[in-house]
Amino acid sequence: MINPQTIEAIALQLEATGLSGQSIAELRDQHPRIHFTHCMDDDVGVYEPYSIRPGYNIYLVDGREHCMKFTSEISHATGLVLAEVSDDE
Repeated sequence: MINPQTIEAIALQLEATGLSGQSIAELRDQHPRIHFTHCMDDDVGVYEPYSIRPGYNIYLVDGREHCMKFTSEISHATGLVLAEVSDDE
């Protein structure tokens, strides 16, 4: 599972490098046990973010039962959705 310190370290790394396909690929290499998804925040829908960051939101996902689903329980999180917030929002 993912702990809050790991999420904070990932967020700090993204603040330094920016959210991009390249930064997602680097995160996947550095954290092979975590599933990363990059999308636009308006694609997420009604779920509440775990963390709101400048330019993007972090959502928790649970993939323990083969299908990914959003969760608010960090103890169930196996992945992160990094959802880019556009300037229009």
